[in-house]
Amino acid sequence: MNLYTINTGNFKLDGGAMFGVVPKSIWHKLNPADNNNMCTWAMRCLLIEDGNRLILIDNGIGDKQDEKFFGHYYLHGEDTLDKSLEKYGFSRNDITDVILTHLHFDHCGGSIIREGDKLVPAFKNATYWSNERHWKWATQPNEREKASFLKDNILPIQESGQLKFVDINSSFFSENIEVIQAFGHTDAMMLPKISYKGKSIVFMADLLPSLGHLPLPYVMAYDMFPLTTLNEKKSFLTDALQNDFILFFEHDPNVECCTLQLTEKGIRSKDTFKLSEL
Repeated sequence: MNLYTINTGNFKLDGGAMFGVVPKSIWHKLNPADNNNMCTWAMRCLLIEDGNRLILIDNGIGDKQDEKFFGHYYLHGEDTLDKSLEKYGFSRNDITDVILTHLHFDHCGGSIIREGDKLVPAFKNATYWSNERHWKWATQPNEREKASFLKDNILPIQESGQLKFVDINSSFFSENIEVIQAFGHTDAMMLPKISYKGKSIVFMADLLPSLGHLPLPYVMAYDMFPLTTLNEKKSFLTDALQNDFILFFEHDPNVECCTLQLTEKGIRSKDTFKLSEL
């Protein structure tokens, strides 16, 4: 098995929304904001080469939306999905599986591309994996979360016939990949836990979007059920510390991975490093 970090570029989100009730005087030290109160965040995905499968976890924001949409998010940086795949000798057509942690636009926007007037899968040879509960949540969205679930990103996956659902009654996606579920950020988000070189690496998606979100009260205003997130973080971090998990951050602009330690302030990072250093 081989793991590769896939950087798809950076975007900006409101710092207050990303840190919830935490005052700007505190979070500004973790991720400094610009004059519009916007902070830079990564859209970092993970590629798993496991036997004859090439599995991509999430795929960034994509490029098919209009200028007005992208104007809200200030996309920047030199990284793209294709460049990152090419760096390791792969292309989109080599991907056999795409695991979508959840269907917010910054996690699944690269799933679908435009070909003329048609919306088609970007990964023509891949099976796309969601779960039935989250798919229903995303395709029948509530008014608060509706803007994060873009139909152009989601419905063409099902229409293509390439969509399958992970069995949420079984925690294993494959021999080396277990799926942890979380319900605070959005309903039935999936966090893949990968067994690699005797370690467990957890793709944190939006349960812990960055290293700065390790303290328990640092819960995003974007979360649908913040108290659920609070409890999920507490339970997960306790388990992660006891079992020496490595955390892989999707949105931290600088840190890819960390280990954990118990401090006087609670569970915090121990070592930070790049995935390639394992």
